[in-house]
Amino acid sequence: MMLDNSHVLISRTDNIGDVVLTLPLAGYLKRRFPSMKIGFICRGYAAAVVRYCRAIDYMVEIEKLDDPASYLADSDVDTIIFSKPDRRLAAAAKKARIPNRVGTSHRLFNWLYCNRLAHFSRVKSSLHEAQLNFELLRPLGIDFIPELDEIPALYQLGAPPAEPVRAHLPDNQFNLVIHPKSNGNGREWPIGHYAELARMLRGDHDIHLWITGSEREGEWIRQHAADLAGMPNVTDLCGRFSLDELTAFINAANGLIASGTGPLHISAALGKPTLGLFPPMRPIDPGRWGALGAKAEVLCQDQVCGGCKDPATCACMRSITPGQVSEIVLKWKKNSIADKALS
Repeated sequence: MMLDNSHVLISRTDNIGDVVLTLPLAGYLKRRFPSMKIGFICRGYAAAVVRYCRAIDYMVEIEKLDDPASYLADSDVDTIIFSKPDRRLAAAAKKARIPNRVGTSHRLFNWLYCNRLAHFSRVKSSLHEAQLNFELLRPLGIDFIPELDEIPALYQLGAPPAEPVRAHLPDNQFNLVIHPKSNGNGREWPIGHYAELARMLRGDHDIHLWITGSEREGEWIRQHAADLAGMPNVTDLCGRFSLDELTAFINAANGLIASGTGPLHISAALGKPTLGLFPPMRPIDPGRWGALGAKAEVLCQDQVCGGCKDPATCACMRSITPGQVSEIVLKWKKNSIADKALS
């Protein structure tokens, strides 16, 4: 199939982390086919990330498509790739007579609306989520799955201007972002462990912790860990930032710690020191959802998961100690000092 001058539309209409891990697909296509026009359909709340991907020519917010079939019929899109199955959009693409409609074969409605089916299972695969998206290129004649260490160069993600958030981050300290909650999308490191980490780092006056999250998450943190936000080396910024501002803040900071959540993947894609905290439990383990970046790391205990039913009391997450995390933070600070000395 000739794709050099194609107009490809990638659809990923779920969470921020999922969207970030789909960006390497666009990065690869733009690198291989420089004249290809690439669009991206996403939810409005993830648009701030997609907007700053250099591999994407334009972005469409799904909520603003009152009549997707008419929109697609009026476009010159020749290929649409459904990274997340979407019955409404798939039906619209068929109605608009988009020539190539790529979807996974495990959704029955894709057999009705997509004419190029990719035969794979995300749940059963041992590949990372970012790699799995490349399976959708097989029906287009591209048989390529990048190695994990190839992914960071494919994000092509920039950051919004830092001026609106710069005042929060003094240049003379190591600014560490902690994002304790995950909007219910993953197993979270216990909030008490974050508080203990802050206590362990309190003696180093050059390190300051910044708590990020939504206003609702901030209320939960203040209710369940009032001592954390009250420490002199910690500032609570929950609910203060839009996604644009949060992305700029992460990019201006010196590192980020989180479990499986969107900001974790934003930080990794931006090339920041990033630590992901995960349980050894498929399909939510780091093998599927770990942070992939030039300076990204993962902590996950090397043990068989006991099958914890309650995420709030997950023994696998509790077994990752604040001491382990503190060692990585101090390493980051040492590397940051060395980098400044060389610049």
